[in-house]
Amino acid sequence: MALAPPSQGVLLRRVWALAAPTTAVAALQAAAQLVEPWLAARQGTAALAGWAVVLPFALLMQQMSTGAMGGGVVSAIARTLGAGKREEASTLVAHALVIALGFGLLFALLLAGFPRTILGAIGGAEAAEAAAPYCAWLFGAGAVPAWMANTLASVLRGGGRHALASRVLLLGWVFYPPLAWVLMEWLELGLAGAGMAFAATMTAASLGMAAVVLTGGAGFRPSLRVRLQGALFARILSVGLVACAMATVANLATILVTARVAAYGATAVAAYGVSARIEFLMVPLAFGVGSALTALVGRSVGAGDWVTARRTAWAGAWMALGVTLVVGVFVSAAPGFTAAAFSQDPAVVAIATQALAVIGFALPGFGVGMALYFASMGAGRMAGPVLAALSRIGLAVGGGWLLSDVMGFGLQGQFVAVALGISAYGLITALSVRPGVWSARG
Repeated sequence: MALAPPSQGVLLRRVWALAAPTTAVAALQAAAQLVEPWLAARQGTAALAGWAVVLPFALLMQQMSTGAMGGGVVSAIARTLGAGKREEASTLVAHALVIALGFGLLFALLLAGFPRTILGAIGGAEAAEAAAPYCAWLFGAGAVPAWMANTLASVLRGGGRHALASRVLLLGWVFYPPLAWVLMEWLELGLAGAGMAFAATMTAASLGMAAVVLTGGAGFRPSLRVRLQGALFARILSVGLVACAMATVANLATILVTARVAAYGATAVAAYGVSARIEFLMVPLAFGVGSALTALVGRSVGAGDWVTARRTAWAGAWMALGVTLVVGVFVSAAPGFTAAAFSQDPAVVAIATQALAVIGFALPGFGVGMALYFASMGAGRMAGPVLAALSRIGLAVGGGWLLSDVMGFGLQGQFVAVALGISAYGLITALSVRPGVWSARG
């Protein structure tokens, strides 16, 4: 006789038990990252524009290493442990680290090696010139440590040790803002100082995380001297590559919108950077719940319990809505106050206020979509989130062209298109988490 699925209250407690420590770190990370545009703005509008044009790439690296490929690591280890294969989970760690090294080097090569070429094509020569030294440190020195730290944290989460992973990362995000401030302002290193602070923080975090994982912090001691196997790479990459493609599409939307906004000048680029930072604030906030969902859903799916997997996903989605609704309501109600917190340039504040007044309403739905995206990684059901990501970029860019250029609404039309895109992302992802898709036959 099959056991009845757990009640909603039981599922909420399970999600919260794993989500609470990660959510605390995510909130601190979000707060630390909100300091970035404030510090950049103190260096002048050109520096803020430079920071803004780097933002999608920095977010892409963080999202890939934590939620995307990191989610693939969590999902693979959680499903393997759910099936009772502890030795195989131990072997997966070496494969995850090889993947992390490869992606870290790719980010370093492209963005530290060719910053003016890549960034100049998006935000213009002025923004690219201001951003080049920042890129050299952020990616050249920080990409590999960031990928290693976040991959090892994913190993811990896959083993259900969310609190342990959070404690190590917590220290890094506590020290990042004051270190960035000292390097940027006291030592007068400007925007490059923020990149140095990130690289130093991630290097320390990766060393600390390695010590924790190698001593059995995930519930098992990883086997690093192993023969690499294509099947185990595929276990991680089958989810991680799809998720990375989705993260790329999500940030490509921001990159392409930034390129469109660049036609209005560096001030508009700087202003949209503030709006984009608030928009992507939903990612770390939703990740707190989402990382728990990846592990819990993965274990349920590994045990063949699809009913509990779906119920767990929706319990986490409602929890994510509660977290992200607070930000969305505040931004919608006080867009001018929010914009003025990041810049003293009246022109930047005016455009950022215009953007936030429209986009703020879409933020809670985006947070729910992000939480269910992480749950979908645990289930290995990524078709819905892929469609959602493509819809988002189509509406944000194509809809922006229609509303802004064809219909003549200018920047206001572009911001409406961005809001429609992120709303569609949340709705389509939510519609994909249903019995016909989330089942053994799906």
